[in-house]
Amino acid sequence: MGWKTLDDMDLQGKRVLVRVDINVPVLEGAVTDDTRIQRIVPTVRDILAAGGKPILLAHFGRPGGERRQNLSLKQLVPTLEAAFGTKVRFGEDCVGYEAEIAAANQGDGEVLLLENTRFHAEETQNSMTLAEGMAKMGDIYCNDAFSAAHRAHSSTEALARLLPSCAGRLMQAELSALEAALGNPQRPVTAVVGGAKVSTKLDLLGNLIEKVDNLIIGGGMANTFLLAKGLDVGKSLAEHAMTDTAAEIMAKADEAGCRIVLPSDVVVAEKFEAHAPHKVVPANQCPAESMILDAGPDSVAAICNIFEQSKTLIWNGPLGAFELEPFDAATNAAALKAAELTRAGKLVSVAGGGDTVAALNASGAAQDFTYISTAGGAFLEWMEGKTLPGVAALAQ
Repeated sequence: MGWKTLDDMDLQGKRVLVRVDINVPVLEGAVTDDTRIQRIVPTVRDILAAGGKPILLAHFGRPGGERRQNLSLKQLVPTLEAAFGTKVRFGEDCVGYEAEIAAANQGDGEVLLLENTRFHAEETQNSMTLAEGMAKMGDIYCNDAFSAAHRAHSSTEALARLLPSCAGRLMQAELSALEAALGNPQRPVTAVVGGAKVSTKLDLLGNLIEKVDNLIIGGGMANTFLLAKGLDVGKSLAEHAMTDTAAEIMAKADEAGCRIVLPSDVVVAEKFEAHAPHKVVPANQCPAESMILDAGPDSVAAICNIFEQSKTLIWNGPLGAFELEPFDAATNAAALKAAELTRAGKLVSVAGGGDTVAALNASGAAQDFTYISTAGGAFLEWMEGKTLPGVAALAQ
């Protein structure tokens, strides 16, 4: 890989500008979920241990270039201090006099948090002028925000070109996991792609069929593919206008030697609600008045069998309406099988995407996956084969 890590940098006495993602949910001034904060702790602690001074740069919400008090990062200081176990100073801006004074007054063993980068409209314009203002306060740039790496912003891309740059621990883990899954994976490679719409994942499917051996399609997306094969899906969620596209994807997969796996049996119900009366039917026998809400037990058995024959698994999207019991059964069973194989050292499993993380957490399988990405859009764009500006800038 063409990027450096903290281990490649001399941090002693250096001011390290660290781009982090601490865009956490806040209710009445209190952080309700500190997962993203906990994930940057290793980077901050390692910088401190090496004698460096971490200066945190982050966005919070979408202030649109305006200074909005409810989107000030100052409210996160108590949670950050608890997580880091050290003093966190706050700078009232991310550039200019106030920021530079805050950086000058930062003591050894302290962390400095600068104000929301998006209070400046130039941030999202990837302004080099803004980046130059930030660079004045640092000796080294460290990007630990993979989740923002798909955006070419001043604090994620331009700044990396102005200072010696490296990846933080979270970024390093994220890139290493993705490299293991798609860059140079152990084969056979299997991908699970679920979700509602084929139209939102065309780039993803197009990239994966060139790189994986098995592509398991679930959720509402699978219904569109079943339609493309001439099957009736009743009142199921499906994109009728995308059937030709689905057929093209299947043809290209066949040419590439990628096996596309669709449900052979499905769980159907007449109402989209938890515990609605339901039954299992063959995928080609969905009643006209019913909707497909999950993959059936035979489909799950086939998926688990594929997992057993695989060395690498990439997962993005649930297999059914996982938010409604009992239509979470296929997702849960497959996830637990993947977790079991990972735990036994037989499978490298990488997953990401909002619904995916929620589903794997609900199943109890998440803790045993090799890596779970919380990056959302950046994870998806990486899987689509796109160049991420924030990553590319580190390699310069």
